[in-house]
This record gives sequence, C-alpha cells and structure tokens, in this order.
Amino acid sequence: MQRLSRMKKEIQMLSESPPHGISCWPKDEKIDELEAQIIGGEGTPYENGIFKIDIQIPERYPFEPPKVRFITPIYHPNIDNAGRICLDTLKMPPKGAWKPCLNVSTVLTSLQLLMAEPNPEDPLMTEISNEFKYNKPLFLQHAKEWTKQHAMPKVTIPDQLPKSEELKSGQENTLPTLRGKHEPSFEKQPIADITNKKPRR
Repeated sequence: MQRLSRMKKEIQMLSESPPHGISCWPKDEKIDELEAQIIGGEGTPYENGIFKIDIQIPERYPFEPPKVRFITPIYHPNIDNAGRICLDTLKMPPKGAWKPCLNVSTVLTSLQLLMAEPNPEDPLMTEISNEFKYNKPLFLQHAKEWTKQHAMPKVTIPDQLPKSEELKSGQENTLPTLRGKHEPSFEKQPIADITNKKPRR
C-alpha cells in the first residue's frame, strides 16, 4: 500500500517537473515497472546520446532500492555489458547508501552524474576502468564511438512504400517506385540520344 501511494506521487512529480535531461514514465501503465531516458550531458563522451533505462520497483520500496539497469549499451567503467550498474545509491546499507528518503528521481540524477563523472576505483568493467585511468583519450574515443553506434537516433528512409500507400488500386505499375520524399526517380523518363547530333555551324 505504501509503495502504491508513494509511486503515484513520484510518477506525478517526474511527469510535471522531471530533472533536466531526464524523462521517466510507467511501462504499460504498471506502477512497479518504469522506463526512463537520460540524455548524455554536454561535454561528456555521451553527449546527445539517448540512453534507455529499465526500472523495477520492489514490493518493499521505499525501504528497498529500485532495481535499475541500462537497456542502451554504454561504454563506462561502472556499467557492464548487461546494463548492471555499480552505484552506492542502488545498494542497501552497510555496503550501499540507499535510504527511504531517496526516490526514483534522485536515482536517475545520480546516474546522470555517474555518466559525467565515472568512478574508476569501484568498477564493474576493469579494462574500461584501466583505460579511463591510464589512457583517457582512448577511453573517450571508445565511449564516443559506442554512443554514436548505440545511443544516437537513426533516421531511415524506406526503400519502397507499401502499394496501398503508394498508389490507388489498379495503378500499381503506372508510376515509378517512390524512394524518398526529396529523391526524384527517372526510371520511366526517356533518355535523349545525343550521340548522333551534328554540331551547329
């Protein structure tokens, strides 16, 4: 009962006044399953990337921390390939720092800060941590490449529209295939033969 009333307030707060660069909403209208997005901060290798996050709210919440993991792959010392996160806020004492006064908004803000300021002394990914500590330029290069590959929105142009959308019934073969909004097609256009033209005198 406490989880229900607490989550209603938190979801309303996240909807009306979310932290900068963060959005969060219920998954399939469920109160115990949330989805979130964090936009990579300016000046970080994750800049402009959109990172999707899955949040599970346990029955004992807020006396137990939410279970959080990254859905979008991210190159980070404290986040492994399965999206698991090494963060004190997500652990119970004495090893962790979770308190009932914390909430989903503070957790997401902490993740945003962790993305901007990794903690190589408490890593999940040892190789990435060593790279961060001893070869920062290479770490930044790899992190930017991962961000571009996995977290940047991809714009695709369909090769061919469905016939029902492309043409009305009975006109399927009378016009060239539509390949893009601004890309003309010359498949049916006659090509002038200029090879036998005589030069003007």
